[in-house]
Order: sequence, then C-alpha cells, then structure tokens
Amino acid sequence: EVQLVESGGGLVQAGGSLRLSCAASGITFDNYNIAWFRQAPGKERKGVSRISSSDGSTYYADSVKGRFTISRDFAKNTVNLQMNSLKPEDTAVYYCNARRELFDSWGQGTQVTVSS
Repeated sequence: EVQLVESGGGLVQAGGSLRLSCAASGITFDNYNIAWFRQAPGKERKGVSRISSSDGSTYYADSVKGRFTISRDFAKNTVNLQMNSLKPEDTAVYYCNARRELFDSWGQGTQVTVSS
C-alpha cells in the first residue's frame, strides 16, 4: 500500500519560514514526479511546485517563485518544500502528490497558517 505523509506545517508569522516534508512508503520517490499543492479555505487546490523524476527539473508557481524551494532526499525517500518569506496568502493546507503514468497518490495534507 502506498502512503504519503506530510509534516512540518504550523503557525508562523509573516516573513518566517517553514520546511514541509513528504515521506513515502510503498514507493521510491525517485521514480515519480512529485508535486506540492495547496488549498486555501473556499478555494480550489492549486499546484505550488513540482520536481521531475527524470532529470530533477523543478517548477514553481509564480506566486512562490524565489521564496519556495523543492528538493528530494533520496536517502530518506522524502521530498521537501522549503518555504521562506512566508506571506498571509500562503495560508492553506499543503498536499503532497506522487504521479507516474496512471498512478496518482495524495497525502492527507498539512496546515500552514501565516499570521500578519
């Protein structure tokens, strides 16, 4: 059974930092495209960042570019999202997603709240 577990969320003041981690069991992350999504209250879930399994290339939404960094830890089989210079509009539940061909798996999410 594949399981993705996010951690690292919490309450932080604007301008602060958080580091989210997505740990996997049942799959090896380096064979999957991994993405972080977020969903704010009353809004649709949107992609924040992703990292490619083939070459490690990364993508960032314009709203987080220059502030967030996605990375893979092969030894720990985790994907991390370093979030700096956080803004109140970054407040959301953050979800980890693993995808390859027809495989698509989500974690349960971790809450990030940025106070002004």
